[in-house]
Amino acid sequence: MTTATERKFDVDAEWVHVKFPQAAAFKDVYGFAGSQGVVNLEGIRFAPRGRPSRTLMIYMHPATTLQLLPMPRAMAERGVHVLCAGSRYARNDSALIMENVVVDLGAYIRHAKTVWGYEKIVIGGWSGGGSLSLLYQSQAERPTITHTPAGDPCEIVSAGLIPADAFIFQAAHISRAVVLTDWIDPSVLDENDPDRRDPSLDLYHPDNKPPYSAEFLARFRAAQLARVRRRTAWVRETLETLRRRGGLEMERGFVTHRTMAEPRFLDGAIDPNDRPIGTCFMGIPETVNSGPVGSARFSTLRAWLSQWSIDDTNAHGEKCAAGISVPMLALEHSADDAVPQPHTHRIYQACASTDKTMQCIQGALHYFQGQPALLAQAAGTCISWMQDRRLID
Repeated sequence: MTTATERKFDVDAEWVHVKFPQAAAFKDVYGFAGSQGVVNLEGIRFAPRGRPSRTLMIYMHPATTLQLLPMPRAMAERGVHVLCAGSRYARNDSALIMENVVVDLGAYIRHAKTVWGYEKIVIGGWSGGGSLSLLYQSQAERPTITHTPAGDPCEIVSAGLIPADAFIFQAAHISRAVVLTDWIDPSVLDENDPDRRDPSLDLYHPDNKPPYSAEFLARFRAAQLARVRRRTAWVRETLETLRRRGGLEMERGFVTHRTMAEPRFLDGAIDPNDRPIGTCFMGIPETVNSGPVGSARFSTLRAWLSQWSIDDTNAHGEKCAAGISVPMLALEHSADDAVPQPHTHRIYQACASTDKTMQCIQGALHYFQGQPALLAQAAGTCISWMQDRRLID
């Protein structure tokens, strides 16, 4: 006999366009997405053929689209209606403002309820979408944010955000700002010359091989935090300079070099789990450290404060989880090669919901590469959890 989580459905993919008006002092997204005073959003809805549902599961990442990832498709193939929602900053996070993405997610949820007629919404906070989704749910339950960390007005309070009915936090980190602080290379001495470095803090120097001592790690982590805070101080100073001038230059882009020096990726004794050592989800860490697609590599001043500054971001998962009351499932991948091992449990502990569950998919990588059985296990775990709460049939 085939169980509900084993039965497979054919899936229809529907392109989704959601738009809404928004005034802006200047244009901060490329092309048509934010032009003419209208925000245009694109997504993909997966509908299992011949299976109606009153519940929609929404996956959203602040900086990318998720329809090509395995988990949304696996859920849809097992009968769950799924929306992969792209923000206005999809595939370009250089100017990303987390507070604006919260408003974008709210527009999708309103569309799902008023246009498509779904009664229940389950948010799937996957990877970088975890902290975004926690920020959304906490603000939908109790909206308080009126300005971005740069001091610009935002529309969270006035947007009429609709809370989701349940929340799944899967293979997700606490915050983009937290992981940047854990990943940034503290050996850089001059932000304008990435070759000026302190060899004693260079994770890839031949003299600094794992295993790392507690003394080295303490010094290394302190230097990482100091570099992030120096960068933030420069950002604030530059932004204030532009404001004092009172001209038409309102924003500025910049490069932050060398942002992948995470000791966990080289030393399996640090927060041990089943992750592969010597690599990470983006490739070889030393190569990623100077590559073009590193975290926070390209940013604007406002985007840095909103998503990368550990002292300023509103999208801090633990703080946001403390404001969530709906049922939550926290799902850890034990071989995650992106998310630090402690993060899932920290979110689970911080969540204020009286109905919260944490489970671990043993051996699962971040993207389930070559792991179809573990992908099926993860989908089955999520579906069973949803069924137990009568969110889906």
